[in-house]
Amino acid sequence: MSRERLREMIERAGRVAIFTGAGISTESGIPDFRSPGGVWSRMSPIYFQDFVRSEEKRREAWDRAFSGRAGWTGKAPNAGHYAVARLVASGKARAVITQNVDNLHQDAGVPAGQVIELHGNASYATCLECGLRHELAALKALYQATGDLPACRACGGIVKTATISFGQAMPEGPMAAAEAETLACDLFLVLGSSLVVYPAAGFPQLARHNGARLAILNREPTDQDPLADLVLHDEIGPVMSSVVPA
Repeated sequence: MSRERLREMIERAGRVAIFTGAGISTESGIPDFRSPGGVWSRMSPIYFQDFVRSEEKRREAWDRAFSGRAGWTGKAPNAGHYAVARLVASGKARAVITQNVDNLHQDAGVPAGQVIELHGNASYATCLECGLRHELAALKALYQATGDLPACRACGGIVKTATISFGQAMPEGPMAAAEAETLACDLFLVLGSSLVVYPAAGFPQLARHNGARLAILNREPTDQDPLADLVLHDEIGPVMSSVVPA
């Protein structure tokens, strides 16, 4: 019955804002951040200020990135990602707001310009000085050949994976785009987020207070469940596949 109600809510909505967290990607084998066995239970985060100040910390960060120890990249999209891509392709949803850094929405077929990445992307790097994009494969090859830390090929600045680290400012453009998408929707659909990390977790509340309906699909309860019109504690891939058929 709950799945049927979610299907009806999506069908009746004029515009759906999709908000995804780690839970949609754990079904692809990507670890989440905070649960037992998650990324931060296995390694301590490297804060942005330490990365910038310390060559030792930059080397540690790049060793992690090139070894894939965090497990954020290299997996394939699952049924949940493909269902989200179908919603975007249909025009029912105009964009996906995501807390994830794994690039799986793009890999599933959502155009990059319609993925609003609040916490960046782990599949490439950028220069902190000029913003030039750098591909990880090229950086890794040079690092392994020379041992030199990655530097920008254009300006020589510090290069970092394009994720938002602890202590790093949230990206203004994606945050503004997410707010606009939230305020434009009449259904805000949360998929796989524990809704504990702010400011990102404020978007469902903003949507609800702006008059949109709120549906939360997450395996575990969240603090925002009482705000929602519909709550499903279930697996995302099977549920979304049933409510957004191919």
